[in-house]
Amino acid sequence: MGISHGPVPLLHDYLLQTARECTDRIALVCNKQRISYGEIDARSNSLAHVLVASGVKRGDRVVVFADNTAETVIAFWAVLKANAVVSIVNPMTRSDKLSYLLQDCRPAALITDVHLHSVFSGPAQECSHLRSVIVSGAIDDAILAALPYARRWNDALADGDGSAPPARSCIDMDLAAIIYTSGSTGDPKGVMMTHRNMLTACASIVSYLEVQADEVILGVLSLAYSYGLYQMIMAFREGARLVLERSFAFPAQILNLMVDEGVTAFPGVPTMFAVLTEFKSIKDYDLSRIRYVTNAAAALPVKHIQMLRDVFPAARIYSMYGLTECNRCSYLPPKDIDRLPQSIGIAIPNTEMWIVDENDNKVAPGVVGQLVIRGANVMQGYWEKPEATAKALRPGPLPGERVFYTGDYCKMDDKGYLYFVARMDDIIKSRGEKVAPKEVEHTLMNIPGVKEAAVIGVPDDMLGQAVKAFVVFEEGIALSEKQLHRECQSRLESVMVPKYIVAVPSLPKTDNGKIKKTGLS
Repeated sequence: MGISHGPVPLLHDYLLQTARECTDRIALVCNKQRISYGEIDARSNSLAHVLVASGVKRGDRVVVFADNTAETVIAFWAVLKANAVVSIVNPMTRSDKLSYLLQDCRPAALITDVHLHSVFSGPAQECSHLRSVIVSGAIDDAILAALPYARRWNDALADGDGSAPPARSCIDMDLAAIIYTSGSTGDPKGVMMTHRNMLTACASIVSYLEVQADEVILGVLSLAYSYGLYQMIMAFREGARLVLERSFAFPAQILNLMVDEGVTAFPGVPTMFAVLTEFKSIKDYDLSRIRYVTNAAAALPVKHIQMLRDVFPAARIYSMYGLTECNRCSYLPPKDIDRLPQSIGIAIPNTEMWIVDENDNKVAPGVVGQLVIRGANVMQGYWEKPEATAKALRPGPLPGERVFYTGDYCKMDDKGYLYFVARMDDIIKSRGEKVAPKEVEHTLMNIPGVKEAAVIGVPDDMLGQAVKAFVVFEEGIALSEKQLHRECQSRLESVMVPKYIVAVPSLPKTDNGKIKKTGLS
């Protein structure tokens, strides 16, 4: 079999080229370590050779079950250099779910950390496909001996050749990653992304965010999810610096780090911005070097936009929307965020999007229907789930192509600006009408004193389904159900006003920080 290595790049060429041109530049700041591009390149070369020597070959899957650490970053690039397919799994994953994921993707290798031993030990021993387990951290000899084909991280790096990567046997249509969905509506599905998919998505995002080589990007979002992962990929593409932390659980600590490192790019999600809204001393921090703030997962409430404007007066604020299946669908140009705060923007560069009705006909501006995405960033399908793949990827307008049916209800205005309405399986049918939970949640979130809100439909003999809302108040705030009802009645159509409003101390979240409605009833 002959493979031609022409001018078409693979995803790990981002690291190879940047390390060649900027060997000594700091690529990663993590856990008090400062690691250069040259060091990451050499260590990932070593690990890639060890993976190949253990039997990992082209197309094999390698699971990286770890926190946001230097080891995770090195492992990501090493798997690609070994011509394999990387799948990063969130460290908050429970043992039973990890077992499901290992049985689903049948990895040839597992790269993990000793502090997760109680979670991965059982699933690793049960997974007959593993030919290598590499564990970072100070692991006990007895624990190591109980694992199949296990060895220490430092020993593995010492055995590998760091001078060059293994021989390349991939082309850009080969899989680079399997990124698992959060599984909030059923078993997680493995989203298959090729090198071409990920290169295209990254180039598009970098272009509209105007990412620069001197960028310092904060990485507190999990590398297991596409939004967090692409922060690292973008940084390595441009030769920027990634400041990597495990989470946003300690905001004061993160804000101090942002000041000390001169962070210029702050990617976040609504739950993080809700925390900052309550953080009274935020103006004590010098965050003047922030050039842009990005938001994904949901449109920002107006009060969060105002807070970001106040805290980061010089920053461009991007509201964005995407799904794991294509990484990013749309972005709202910063010049439009005050004028169209509820919009999730226009199509990202090099993609197209439109809305269709139940008969697959394109709808007029302002009409709600299912969002369809066309672009080279769209996944290849769900790993070994042909029925789910056929439902999501359908024939497009041009012969021979497939486009992505998102399963999201949206509408678009006559200028091409998109507005999210609801997940199709979230829609509440009350009094014979369709109610979009997101609109009710947005209204509740803009009531002073409300920090978070989630809305579901519950069975009702008279209404079919009744609207039920769960709200979390900001610290020191307590509003009565009657007050919230009155606010909703003044802002919403009657069919959308919640029949029930319940105050709760917190809302259940998925591993990537999204509100998990399956935990509500």
